[in-house]
Amino acid sequence: MVDEHPRFDPAQAAPFLTARSHNGWLGLAYRDHGEDWVELELPWREDLLGEDGREVLASGPIISLMDMASGLAIWTRMGHFRAIATLDLRVDYTRPARARSSVFGRAQCYRLTRSAAFVRGIAHDGDAEDPVAHMQAVFMSIDARHVELPSG
Repeated sequence: MVDEHPRFDPAQAAPFLTARSHNGWLGLAYRDHGEDWVELELPWREDLLGEDGREVLASGPIISLMDMASGLAIWTRMGHFRAIATLDLRVDYTRPARARSSVFGRAQCYRLTRSAAFVRGIAHDGDAEDPVAHMQAVFMSIDARHVELPSG
């Protein structure tokens, strides 16, 4: 049987998925991917600051960045888009991001089961060897139907 669905391509899907709703408002942008990982960028913006007097991105937008990168990594490893839900997402901050710097979120889907996906990742501000945060997450598959994403 020939698979009639094209393989999920995060480089093509990310502009559609990150241009809408909360992700679009945050300005998330695709940067790179591999067989089981995706990296997105959260650009620095003054209205996303965490504390008065410090030019550092707040933790909430970084969590959203890691959640979206995780979903893309899962679909990349699966090879297709499927509805998923975040069951648990933990972010451990190791240091504040540099002032006025974008934050990059790289998520890797390291295990898939019939009903769950396990993801780990880091957030960094340009040096992946010196992360801003480490992330661990578990996602649940909603159903087994393939869904075609609209282009653009």
